Amino acid sequence: MSGSTIERAALADLVRDLTATSGDTARVIAPFTGELLHELPLSSVQDVADATAAARVAQAAWWSAGEAHRRSVLLRAHDLLLERREELLDAVQTETGKTRGQAFEEVFNAANSTRYNALSARRVLRGGRRRGGIPFVFSPRVHYTPKGVVAVVTPWNYPLSLAVMDIAPALAAGNGVIQKADNQGAISILAARRAFIDAGLPAALWAVVTGDGATIGNAVVDAGDYVVFTGSTATGRRVAERAAGRLVGSSMELGGKNAAIVLDDIDPVKTAAAVANFSFTASGQLCVSAERIYVLKGVADTFIPALAARVQSLRIGPAFDYSTDFGSLATAQQLENVMAHIDDAKKKGVTVLAGGNARPDIGPYFVEPTVLTDVTPDMKCATAETFGPVVSVVVVDDEDAAIAAANDTEYGLNGAVFGRTRARARRVARRMAAGTVNVNEGYRASFGSMDAPMGGVKQSGLGRRNGPEGLLRFAEAHTVADNTGLLTLPTSGAEWAKMVSPMLLLLRIEKAIRRR
Repeated sequence: MSGSTIERAALADLVRDLTATSGDTARVIAPFTGELLHELPLSSVQDVADATAAARVAQAAWWSAGEAHRRSVLLRAHDLLLERREELLDAVQTETGKTRGQAFEEVFNAANSTRYNALSARRVLRGGRRRGGIPFVFSPRVHYTPKGVVAVVTPWNYPLSLAVMDIAPALAAGNGVIQKADNQGAISILAARRAFIDAGLPAALWAVVTGDGATIGNAVVDAGDYVVFTGSTATGRRVAERAAGRLVGSSMELGGKNAAIVLDDIDPVKTAAAVANFSFTASGQLCVSAERIYVLKGVADTFIPALAARVQSLRIGPAFDYSTDFGSLATAQQLENVMAHIDDAKKKGVTVLAGGNARPDIGPYFVEPTVLTDVTPDMKCATAETFGPVVSVVVVDDEDAAIAAANDTEYGLNGAVFGRTRARARRVARRMAAGTVNVNEGYRASFGSMDAPMGGVKQSGLGRRNGPEGLLRFAEAHTVADNTGLLTLPTSGAEWAKMVSPMLLLLRIEKAIRRR
C-alpha cells in the first residue's frame, strides 16, 4: 500500500472518547490487509443510560445558549473537518477499504451538511405568525423547540458522512445526540466528533456508544426522543416498530435495489463511465448505488461493450492516495454475501461481461467489479439487494418498458436516467418510483445537495434527511394562539344563533378571495 494508515497512537486516543465501560471488546479488521486494526471497547446498557442523562443536561445548556452560538460552533466544526481531512481520509479508508477519492466524498458531504444546517437553522426554525381562523380575532404564532436527545444508529459503509448528515441538523436544531456507531466505523465517527468538540461542542452533547444491536442498539433506540436509523430494511422495520411503541417519531434510510435507465440518445463512452461510478462507488456498498441497468435497445450494442470496457479498465487496489479507482469490500461477511450472489448467478447460467471473481491476490476482501447479463428471476442478484460490486444489464424496447422494469421492486430509494436530451430524461425521471432520481448522474446530484430532501419510498424507508425537511424532523412545532378580543365570541346557544350567518358569510368570502 502507498501512503500510511491512521497511526496506532491516534487510534487509541480516539477510542478513549467512547462511552464504554463494559470491559468487553470487539476485534476490528482492516479491510485492505485482513490484519487486526484494534480491539474496540464495547458499551454497556448502563453506559447508554449514563450518556443519555449527561446529554440531556448538556442539551438544556446548548439550547439556552441560542441559535447564534450553535451556528458559530458548527461553522468552526466545518473548518476543522476540512483542516483535518487527511486524518479523516485515513480513518475512513482504514475502516472501510474505500479509495481515497471515495473517502473524500465523505469528508465533503460531512462538511457540506455541517455548514448547510448551521446557516439554515435560523430560517427554517424561526417560526412566526400564521393566519388565524377568524381574521384579526385569532392570532396564532408557531415556535420550534428541540426534540431533546436524538438516538442515531449509523452503519459501517459511510461512517463519517451518514453520521454527520444526521447529527449536524440535530445539533443545529438544539438537540443532544446519543449515537450507536457500528464497530467497523467507530474511529471515523470519533475523529469527526473530536473536530466538533474542539470547535466548542460540549463533549456530553454528542455521546458515542458501541455494541451489538440486540442490546446496545435497542437501548439507544429506547433512550431517544426521536430515532434516526440507516441500515437494512429488515432491521429498520424492527427499529421503527420499537420507536412507534413509545410513540416516538423516527426517520429511516433503508435498503435499495436501485435502477438506472439508459436512453437511446446517449454518448456510450461518457455514459458508461457515469454508470460504472454509480454502480461501483465504495465497491457497491452504498445504499444509493445501482444494481440494475435498463438500456434501450437502440443503444445497447454500443453502450454495453463500452460499460464492460470501462469496468475492466478500473484500477483495483489498496492505496492511501488517489492512484486507484476501486477498493475493497469492508468485511469477511460482505465478501461472503457478494460471492454468494455471483456464484449463484454463474450456476444458473448468467453471462459475465466483466469481473465475477474474488481477488485474494490483491487483498482478503477484494472482489472484481462485476457486470452481468442474462439474469433470470430465480437468481439471488435479480431482486435481492446485493450491496456489493454486482450490476445486471437488461435490454428493453422503449421508455415505458424501462420505467415498468425499474419500478418493479419493493424498494424505492434512488434511481438515475441518462440521456442526451435533458428534458426527455427529466420526464422519464419523474415517472420513476424512488425518493430521489438523478439525471446524467448516479447519486451525487441528489445525495450531495444538502438543500434537497433525500430518502426512500416503499420499503426503502420513511422520512427525509437534508433540506428543510431534514431539519424539521428534529424540532417540535408549538402553536401559541391569541384571542385578540376584537370580537366577542359566542359561548351560549343564543349567541351562536346570532353568529352562524356572519360566520358562514365569512367562509364564503374567504373562499372567493382565495384566502388560505
